Amino acid sequence: MNTQGWKIPYSRPEIPAELKQAGCGPLLSAVLALRGVRTLAEARELLDGGLTCLHDPMQMQGMAQAVRRIRRAIEQKEAVAVYGDYDVDGITSTCLVTDYLRSKGLRCVGYIPDRNEEGYGLNCAALDSLRAEGITLLITVDCGITALEEAEHTKAIGLDMIVTDHHECKPDALPDAVAVIDCKQPGNRYPNPDLAGVGVAMKLVCACEGDDEAMLRRYADLVAVGTVADVMPLMGENRYLVRRGLEMLSRAPRPGFAAMLKEAGVDPAKITASSIGFSLAPRLNAAGRLGQATKAADLLMSTDPGEAAALAVQLCELNRQRQNIETEIWNDALSKLEGKHPTGPIVLASDQWHQGVIGIAASRLAEQFSLPAIMVCLSGDHGKGSCRSYGGFNLFEALSACSQHLLGFGGHALAAGMTIRSDELPAFRKALDAYYRANRPQALPEVTCDMLIRDASLLTLENVRELDRLEPYGNANPKPVFCMIDVPLTAADQVGGGRHLKLQVDLSGTRLDGIFFSHSAQALGISAGDRVDLAFTPQVNEFRGHSSVQLVLSAIRRHDAKDLCCRILDLDESAAYAAAPFSPSRADFIRVWRGCPENLSLPETPDGILSLCPQEMAPERFCLCLITLLETGLLQSKDGRIYGARLASIEGKADLNATRVMRNLQEESADLI
Repeated sequence: MNTQGWKIPYSRPEIPAELKQAGCGPLLSAVLALRGVRTLAEARELLDGGLTCLHDPMQMQGMAQAVRRIRRAIEQKEAVAVYGDYDVDGITSTCLVTDYLRSKGLRCVGYIPDRNEEGYGLNCAALDSLRAEGITLLITVDCGITALEEAEHTKAIGLDMIVTDHHECKPDALPDAVAVIDCKQPGNRYPNPDLAGVGVAMKLVCACEGDDEAMLRRYADLVAVGTVADVMPLMGENRYLVRRGLEMLSRAPRPGFAAMLKEAGVDPAKITASSIGFSLAPRLNAAGRLGQATKAADLLMSTDPGEAAALAVQLCELNRQRQNIETEIWNDALSKLEGKHPTGPIVLASDQWHQGVIGIAASRLAEQFSLPAIMVCLSGDHGKGSCRSYGGFNLFEALSACSQHLLGFGGHALAAGMTIRSDELPAFRKALDAYYRANRPQALPEVTCDMLIRDASLLTLENVRELDRLEPYGNANPKPVFCMIDVPLTAADQVGGGRHLKLQVDLSGTRLDGIFFSHSAQALGISAGDRVDLAFTPQVNEFRGHSSVQLVLSAIRRHDAKDLCCRILDLDESAAYAAAPFSPSRADFIRVWRGCPENLSLPETPDGILSLCPQEMAPERFCLCLITLLETGLLQSKDGRIYGARLASIEGKADLNATRVMRNLQEESADLI
């Protein structure tokens, strides 16, 4: 692991008085404050928000027209088709609206295009086929917002269309349809622009039914799975929808989800948003990626437990096939890079790749190289690409800027799809690289921590259990990542057949156990006896009836003192909380003072100063000694900074404990609780 680029918060965590007085534990209170929640009312809205989190669906632009047209279809018993996408969001959206319209007595056809044969979005051949079946109303879900030509075609063949989508809109045009519902369209005033496609579909049926609670009881599970799978922000309305869905999945999952949970080995009673993201979503997505999305839809629509069980087995097998194909594509992609580390957007192409799986490989490339990645599946003189962002780079805007080289594109800032002529690939690569270099995102730290843990009393069972109130975790509401610095690593052993690292650290006399999955001490360059920094999320570990706090690590390194030392030397008082454990004693001052030669002139750089640190003394303590001596006047410099300071004499005796530095350290030594 690269041990550079850790972002550690050195200041004292805030524990809002109002939350503390209301009985909220210190660990949860501090995390809430980091997320902008400081009052009891705000905390209740985030943690316990109910139906009041839901917004009126009639606020959505186009909703009134859509409801009128659907109600007319219900009254006149029209034949309706729901046209979706082949990913989890699209599949759950299709099932939700299809089931609702069938419950109203309509003949409703759910249509999901074949990813490999038809590609993303609407196509005229499918529209003609549906019209030939007698369909008079088409409702799109999770697609359609850029289908301008297809919208014209529906009018030409006498097919009314309602578009519901959540993707970015083209700035200059919307499809000409009976109604267009998309929270990202110009002029829309709906308070939540971050609904998943299935969230928009849910709003549609809520508006038609006029009863949000009844629709939640029926469809919250579908909404939760689609929202989490599409990585929508889990705040506000989305958070409530997912929480309701998780409750439904844990208590009374529909047969399809019950079968899938069993096949995936997930205990419904312990299901979380992470269970959806890592267990359910990949298996449902595998069907769409391999051109068999209807199997996933059949699973979710099934009311027969036996049929659902058989379909769940098939989806798990498809997922295994997908994993094998992904491995082959990944290895081929790496070979195309020829061992080089790219410095700009990665754009790779091949006529041997599977169209449905390249998106996963593109995500892996983006993470591996910390760069946007695009993988293009070629077929003849055309190619279809899957695009994944990294570090906040806006892919949709980038593709818009390079659109002269594309036949089409669509999606989000973080993930998108595109079509391109094969002969345009070189020009597209060049244009995208130029755009990236002109709009390069700020480099992200390799490890970002939310809070520094200095006091082991924060990590009690009660405090750690209380963090569960922040569930469901996900986009915009991630699991909090805590850190410790300069703690002794008292044990480090490989477990799980050598696959995982079990360790123990000592925080101010308290032994804490941790686990780092899929890592070894040797690869990390650490061993028992080292002083280390670690980033982790605490959890309650249940084993043989015994409960204990376990640190689930996301990073570990040998202690790196330089960043905090630089802050100390730069007189950054906000770092006093982190520096307090290194507060120097009188003996430390004497040792540093006696070690200074008469002609001392401190170096002009942090590295130079740290090179003077006495052996067996913590660098942070050495730096605190120096800036305290600077404050007393025993060290002096022209600009008042420590760099280049020289020894000086003063009248009288220096009172080290009266300095601002030492007073701040004393104040920050107080525990949080």
